[in-house]
Amino acid sequence: MKRFKINIEYMVDKVLYKTNVFETEHFNINYTALESHIKLDIVPVVPLEKVTFKMTVPYDFRSNDRIFLNGFQSWTECREHFIDDEPITLNLKQQALRRIKPTSPYGDYDFVKYDKRKGCFHGFSYGYVRNLDEFDFFGSLSERFGYTIIRANVPDRELIFERDLEGVVIDKEYTLIDVVNYRGKENDVYDKYFSAMNIPAPRVGRTNGYTTWYNYYQNITEDIVTTDLEALSKVESKIDIFQIDDGYQTAVGDWLSIDSNKFPNGMKYVADRIHEKGMKAGLWLAPLSCQVNSKIAKEHPDWLIRDEYGKKKLCGINWGNFYGLDTEKEEVREHIRNFFNVVLDVWGYDMVKLDFLYSTCTVPRNGKSRGQLMCETMDFIRECVGDKLILGCGVPLAPAFGKVDYCRIGADIGLEWDRSKMILEDVCTRTTLWNTIFRRGLNGRAFANDPDVFLLRDNNMTMGFTQRKISATVNHIFGSLLFTSDNVGDYNREKMDVLLNIFNNNQPELVSAEFITKELIEIKYIENGEEKRLCFDSNTGELML
Repeated sequence: MKRFKINIEYMVDKVLYKTNVFETEHFNINYTALESHIKLDIVPVVPLEKVTFKMTVPYDFRSNDRIFLNGFQSWTECREHFIDDEPITLNLKQQALRRIKPTSPYGDYDFVKYDKRKGCFHGFSYGYVRNLDEFDFFGSLSERFGYTIIRANVPDRELIFERDLEGVVIDKEYTLIDVVNYRGKENDVYDKYFSAMNIPAPRVGRTNGYTTWYNYYQNITEDIVTTDLEALSKVESKIDIFQIDDGYQTAVGDWLSIDSNKFPNGMKYVADRIHEKGMKAGLWLAPLSCQVNSKIAKEHPDWLIRDEYGKKKLCGINWGNFYGLDTEKEEVREHIRNFFNVVLDVWGYDMVKLDFLYSTCTVPRNGKSRGQLMCETMDFIRECVGDKLILGCGVPLAPAFGKVDYCRIGADIGLEWDRSKMILEDVCTRTTLWNTIFRRGLNGRAFANDPDVFLLRDNNMTMGFTQRKISATVNHIFGSLLFTSDNVGDYNREKMDVLLNIFNNNQPELVSAEFITKELIEIKYIENGEEKRLCFDSNTGELML
């Protein structure tokens, strides 16, 4: 990567400047430019405002190359591409919907320009170009100065590295880019990358468990939890975690206000019952969000993130729309510390699933970029949770490296194989399988990958049993957090055998996983010394022999 060029735009005293040199009257750039590492630090002479930065590297794509670029956050659709693929973009209907509903904050739609040409792809923080079993890997060593946006533009034969600097005033030395490039086999390049970042291996390994969400959604009760807990405790396998998901609280954001009709004995009682069955107790929260009609939103409007016009920022449409809490305010931090203390130390929960974490960085503020806000918030969350377990979700991945124990790496699974999506982060089984397969390099390095649940039950499902088994098998091969949401007491022998195979076996040894056509995914792996192959049409969920 020693051959590159830069383009910088910035303002000084309301005058716009554009340049491609390393020194001007307003700044100079110190740089390291090696084959495997480029780092550019800008040293301003005067404050620089509205800065944009782009580094372009020439690249010789080959006809059989495959390209992967990591999506913005946990749920964002991302997969390997053929070099002549259409880029992943919103269609006209999705774009129109985005203009009338607050769906933009889920993704990068408001701050990244999408190139809609064939062979033009973009992503965040890391990616690679693969040719057979050789990986040409590139990744950012830190997002604390702003998100690193990576583009692979096949028609222009170039890679582009940009830094999201919106909201930043550069008045002291600042890192414009810090990326590494490694070439080799898959495991080798990922090992080098996480070693370069000094990210320790996660302290958790393969974990079995249950969550209430994908059967009951918000309609959970203490009786439902008791019934499913009892059934799960009788499974002839080690069950590690039983998690209560959304629906126990009176409103999202009011975490200590429990719906007494659903949980008359409170949440400590539930945790105690889980512990009696020899499992860890998990609880879902969206600690940085609150729905618009929550008590906290009404009583503390000054705690909410505001846009550039001072208007309260809507961060999504869930629960009838919700806001983000401004973790730059000490009162908000104290509020978050308090409810974590109750959940973890008073109620006794062992793991928290923390969802919709992206909401903290929807608006750059206080001179900080989105990436800096996200990284600092993840530091703060780990400080709050201490030694208890964290399952991250709805979070830009790089800021979560080494900060969470488990992390969702795909969209929510649906009760059907495919569905019409509003945005690239929407619920979709097909999408989460793509992400599970092609974000596999993070597993056991950044955190333990959560591929989302597998569902084997017949009721409340539209996926056929073959499709359900494909989803379960993909989780088994690539995932470390293996959760179901089924009442396993309803299983017949066939379903129980599938469950036990997933819960009782170690992770198979992966040989290869790729698209062999634009639709067909082929996975080769070794399990219990036996070579196996899974091939399916990712559009239809049809198994191929």
